[in-house]
Amino acid sequence: MKNNTGLWIDHKTAILVNIKGDYTHVQHVESNAESNLKPSGGWKANGSVVAQAVANEHTADERRKHQYHTYYQKVIALLANSTEIALFGPGEAKIELAKEIEKNSDMHKKVSIVETCERMTENQLIAKIKSSFSAKS
Repeated sequence: MKNNTGLWIDHKTAILVNIKGDYTHVQHVESNAESNLKPSGGWKANGSVVAQAVANEHTADERRKHQYHTYYQKVIALLANSTEIALFGPGEAKIELAKEIEKNSDMHKKVSIVETCERMTENQLIAKIKSSFSAKS
């Protein structure tokens, strides 16, 4: 029996919907990544405030990138047993996740849908995922 998984993802949370026959299981995963962190600047000895602020911003960006990578790996681990995968979301996160999945040798073949959509209620998401997979069959 097929184990289809639909996933709505942004940089804060992922909602996984597993559909296996008539059984539907919903799971939420939080990213715990820092968002819009304002690096604390300061005066750098014999330097400019701008140089210090740029260095702090770069460090914060690298930290956030690492946190997103960990988040995506957690989500990919939950997708391992899926027969077919559909990715939904409003922004860059679904594309970043698709790129992480491409690095996985076999899993990238399972991704059948990558589509932009805004936040939905859980029931709307389940209905969208079911209709997406039934339209493909």
